[in-house]
Amino acid sequence: MSGHSKWSTIKHKKAAIDAKRGKIFSKVAREIMVAVRTGGSDPEGNITLRALLQKARSANMPSDNIDRAIKKGAGDLGGAVLEEMTYEGYAGGGVAILIGVLTDNKNRSAAEIRHLFTRHNASLSAAGSVSRLFERRGQIVVSAEAASEDKLMEIALEAGADDMANEGDHFEILTSPSAFMSVVDALNKAGIVMAGSEMTMLPFTWVPITDKGQASSLVKFVEALEDLDDVQNVWHNGDISDDLMAEIEG
Repeated sequence: MSGHSKWSTIKHKKAAIDAKRGKIFSKVAREIMVAVRTGGSDPEGNITLRALLQKARSANMPSDNIDRAIKKGAGDLGGAVLEEMTYEGYAGGGVAILIGVLTDNKNRSAAEIRHLFTRHNASLSAAGSVSRLFERRGQIVVSAEAASEDKLMEIALEAGADDMANEGDHFEILTSPSAFMSVVDALNKAGIVMAGSEMTMLPFTWVPITDKGQASSLVKFVEALEDLDDVQNVWHNGDISDDLMAEIEG
């Protein structure tokens, strides 16, 4: 499959995700607030908001949390003004790191991120030096139990998906940004439950990691970045095999 996203590498075990669910809700809420402020509160006229609402539903975010985020974005409930920022750099082994930030205090965010880069022997890079290695894509994951491969492929490709792959326990669908919601809508209409759906940044090429120590260091670095309140997303091009990931997770 072209553009394989290494879902199992980038995503944590379900238990880890569940343990951080409150933080996930907070991060998605921030994205919703910014999307509403910039594009309005009507999902039909704000494609970014529509995609984020789908992301929120995929994460089982309570409807009250979603409604509150929309109202904050519209200015009905107040709230801090958030700025979008991107940090770029390299971890050990030449692994490219791209970090999406939403913050109400740029100095705090910069200090926290610089501290983690120093602590993990990573280096920050100039704007554009890393982002050019990634492309924006729609990514949808469906459990293998939710639909047959033939049916899923037919629906996804007819709705405009670029590619689909069978990854054993799940199927992975990639789309262009413009086709993302069309594919999501088609799957919803067909009654196919998605395990995950979001707009993401996928690398053009991957850096293979075969050393356990290096792989463990990368995972710890990414997790430390994700734990920062201002960090919304962390993308990287490190390719860790499922077997090596299992060793790290113990």
